[in-house]
Amino acid sequence: MSPEKTSPVVALEDRKREAAKLYSPSAARNREPVRAVLAERLPERARILEIGSGTGEHGEACCAARPDIRWQLTEIDPDSLASCAARAEETDGLLAPLSVDAGAPDWARGIDPVDALVSLNVIHIAPWRVAEGLAESAASLLRENGFVFLYGPFLDGDATAPSNLEFDASLKSRNPEWGVRPINTVTDLFARHGLTLTERIEMPANNLSLIFRSAA
Repeated sequence: MSPEKTSPVVALEDRKREAAKLYSPSAARNREPVRAVLAERLPERARILEIGSGTGEHGEACCAARPDIRWQLTEIDPDSLASCAARAEETDGLLAPLSVDAGAPDWARGIDPVDALVSLNVIHIAPWRVAEGLAESAASLLRENGFVFLYGPFLDGDATAPSNLEFDASLKSRNPEWGVRPINTVTDLFARHGLTLTERIEMPANNLSLIFRSAA
C-alpha cells in the first residue's frame, strides 16, 4: 500500500504516514548515497548508533543491504519514535529506538560501544549543544577503529554553494539556534575531543559526508 495521509511538518518537510510509519522525502533522496558510503566503511557485524533517526528509513536501508550489522535507532520526537519502532519490528538488525537527546548531559551513559556513531541531516536543525554532545561522547562510545559519520549541508567559506547560504538564512529565521554549520567549526569541535577529520566526501545536492576518527 502506498503512503497516505499527511503528518504534521517535522524537520522542515511534509512527511507522509502509513499507519505508524513516516516517510521522509529527503531520506528517499539521499538514503542510497549514504548507504553506499557506509557500506564501504563498516566492518563485518558492525554495531551502529544513529542519533536523530527521523523516520528510521536510513537504518532500514542499511540493514537491508547489510544483514550482518546491528543498527541502533534513537529519537526524541514521539511520532518519529513510533515510526522507528514500526520499522524495527519488520527489519532484521534494526534495533528498537531509544529516546535520546544528544544535547543533554550524560546522554550516552549506559549505551554500549559501537563501530560507528552516525548522524544524518541533524546538526543544522538542532541547537549547537547537540553537535557538542556528539563530539564529547564519541571517544567513550567508539570501539577501536570506530568512526563518526556526519552527513548534511555545511558552510565552506567562499566555496559554499549559494543554496546552502540560502538554507542557512532560512533556518536561522525559523530558529536562531539552528543553522548550516561551518566545516571548520565542526572540525575544530571534534578535534578538541581527540577526533580528526579523515574523509570529506562530496554528495549529491551540495551535501557532504564527513568522517572523523581517533587521532590517537
